Amino acid sequence: MEILKTIFEFIQNQVLGMKWLNETIGTLLSMIGIDVQTRFGGSIQFFIYDVIKITILLCVLIFIISYIQSYFPPERSKKILGKFKGIGANFISALLGTVTPFCSCSSIPLFIGFTSAGLPLGVTFSFLISSPMVDLGSLVLLMSIFGIKVAVIYVVMGLVIAVIGGTLIEKMHMEKYVESFIRNAKHVDIDSPTLVVKERIQYAREQVVETFRKVFPYILVGVGIGALIHNWIPAAWIESILGSDNPLGVIVATLVGIPMYADIFGTIPVAEALLAKGAQLGTVLAFMMAVTTLSLPSMIMLKKAIKPKLLFLFFVICTVGIILVGYLFNALHAFLII
Repeated sequence: MEILKTIFEFIQNQVLGMKWLNETIGTLLSMIGIDVQTRFGGSIQFFIYDVIKITILLCVLIFIISYIQSYFPPERSKKILGKFKGIGANFISALLGTVTPFCSCSSIPLFIGFTSAGLPLGVTFSFLISSPMVDLGSLVLLMSIFGIKVAVIYVVMGLVIAVIGGTLIEKMHMEKYVESFIRNAKHVDIDSPTLVVKERIQYAREQVVETFRKVFPYILVGVGIGALIHNWIPAAWIESILGSDNPLGVIVATLVGIPMYADIFGTIPVAEALLAKGAQLGTVLAFMMAVTTLSLPSMIMLKKAIKPKLLFLFFVICTVGIILVGYLFNALHAFLII
């Protein structure tokens, strides 16, 4: 057991967490005369380390996930979902969301396609909730910073929100609140061509380039904010707002995160810095969930597809679910963060 624990810690700290990279950057900065113990030097070290680490993880993860995703084009996903009924369909839909795009704005077109294809509305909403919140990338990135227990529970709770949210919408029979151009769309089943391994690799490479160009600015902004929080904002200030002494910290973090727009790669550096400054784990994760799932741009896009009453219901279900998950993680903070 001790050997397995050592191996696991090595993978988490040196492979995923890349602590060696942080130490190397600190050494190099010291060699050129930058004191990493100062706020300025510490900010530079944090920024360079996190940008390089997240970029490496981003490219590797996008390649792997895109390769997997090449087996699940929209037509095949629709056929898979069509084989299941009830809550099982919601669960499978939520799982499919984990191998699709990294933010809500890019998953909305797939949601529209599934809905217009005649899939149950609750099933498509389970997909819409899961896709930006609990993709496979978030699992690995969360493991690299918060550890495997936090990452696994985060993904499980995200799937729970997606399944419950989709099931509630299905039970309330909200189909009439989908815009008519989607409900009445004519759908033609076209079998996707079978790709060979070489074509799947090429597809994955193209996705790496395309997604990296789209996501990298958010990484820079997110890491920049993280460096600012990590080295310049007093810990006492963070603790007073997002720490254990403020019972409304989860709600504040959720409401602050909603108007923002970023993906998991841009929000994790901010979450990492907030946690290091004394914010509660659940409060930080609630902020991440709100940013990735309920961003203002995605709400504007979604409004084109569904009517205000259904949009409001989706917003309330996600917000309440995120807040409850935040308080659950806060209750488990001492157990999960050692």
